Amino acid sequence: MAFYENTIIAKQDLPTKDLKLIKEKYNNLINNSSGKVVKIEEWGLLNLASKIKNYKKGFYIHYKFEGGKDTLAEFEKKIRLDSSIIRYLTVKYKKLDTKSEYFNKTK
Repeated sequence: MAFYENTIIAKQDLPTKDLKLIKEKYNNLINNSSGKVVKIEEWGLLNLASKIKNYKKGFYIHYKFEGGKDTLAEFEKKIRLDSSIIRYLTVKYKKLDTKSEYFNKTK
């Protein structure tokens, strides 16, 4: 089992109901494909550095999870097919940092 961080950027014009569904959908997907979600961070609506598919902003959802190659393959396959996701990035780690949040609103 390896540790992964995955950041998803969803379209800026999605309603909050759809964002919650996306968050739950991928949480359940990881947990059901022999993985374990350690932490989920919602970073909110942020500006993109450059336009992606004519969008200037996107909703960021950040997952920290543990899983194998099959878990990651299934997760990325579903993300590629999802039309509400405009970009994603997965990074593999030897050890996860669960204490720090990159976009903590209390700072």
